[in-house]
Amino acid sequence: MTALAPARSYFAALPRPQLVPWVLGAGAVGVQIAFPLTGGGTPTLTVVSVVLFALASVSHALLTRGPGAAAGLVVVAGGGGLVIEAVGLATGLPFGEYRYTDALGFSLLGVPLVVPAAWTMMSYPALVAGRRLAAALGRGRGATTVLGAWALASWDVFLDPQMVDAGNWYWLDPTPALPGVPGIPVSNFAGWLLVALVMVALLDRVMPTRPATDDHLPLTLWLWTFLSSTMAAAVFFGRPTVALVGGVLMGLVGVPLIVVLRRHGSRPVPRPAPDRVAA
Repeated sequence: MTALAPARSYFAALPRPQLVPWVLGAGAVGVQIAFPLTGGGTPTLTVVSVVLFALASVSHALLTRGPGAAAGLVVVAGGGGLVIEAVGLATGLPFGEYRYTDALGFSLLGVPLVVPAAWTMMSYPALVAGRRLAAALGRGRGATTVLGAWALASWDVFLDPQMVDAGNWYWLDPTPALPGVPGIPVSNFAGWLLVALVMVALLDRVMPTRPATDDHLPLTLWLWTFLSSTMAAAVFFGRPTVALVGGVLMGLVGVPLIVVLRRHGSRPVPRPAPDRVAA
C-alpha cells in the first residue's frame, strides 16, 4: 500500500478536469493490453485505442496549454497527417508505395480517418518528450525538434509491422527493408523521420512552453508505448528482431528520458534566453 501512496496523493491533488485526460489515457492502455489476446488487435480495438489516446493528448493540451494549443495540435498533426498520407497514396512520396485496406473504416481522400488521429495521438507525447530532454541538456528548439521527431518516427518501427500483419495496409514494394524489420521498406522510415521533423518543429512553434506544466501524462503514455511495444513484439507477436531494432531506436530517446525523469521529474525548465530571442 505504501508504494501506491505517492500516486494516490498525486491524483488526489489534481484538479478534477485534469483527471479526464488520465481516464482517456488509461482507457487507451487498457484496450492496447487486449491486443496480444486477439493476435495483434482487431480493427475495432485499433480504432478505439487510437481515438482514446488521441483524445487524451488533445484534452491534456487543452487543459494545460490552452485552446490554441489543442487546436494547433489537431490542425498540424491531424490535418498535416491527413494531407501527407493522401500525398503518399497518390505519389508514393515520401514513404514509398502503399495501399490501405477497408479494415480501418471510414476514409477521407483514401486515408482512414483513424490514421490522422494516430498522428495526433503520438506527436504530442513525442513533442513533450523532446522538450523535456532538450531542457535537461540546456538546449532549445533545434534539439527539441530532433529529439521529438526521433521519438515520433522511431515508433513506426513497431507500428508498421503490426498494422501490416493485421491487414490494415500493405506495401507494393517492401524492399529494401530496414534490417531486422522485413516487409517494411526503409523509405517508409526515412519518410516518417522527414515528416516528423517538420511536424514537431511546427508543433513546437504553436504550442506554448510553460515551465510549471504537469506533463506526467504525455510522458507516461510515450514511455508506455516504448516499453509495451518492445515487450509485445518480443513476447506476443513473434517478432524478436523488430523488438530489438525498435527497442534500440526508441530507446535512444526512451532510456535518457527515464534517467532525466528519475532525476528531475516531468516538469520542463525554461529554455535558454538566446533560444527565446531567436524565436
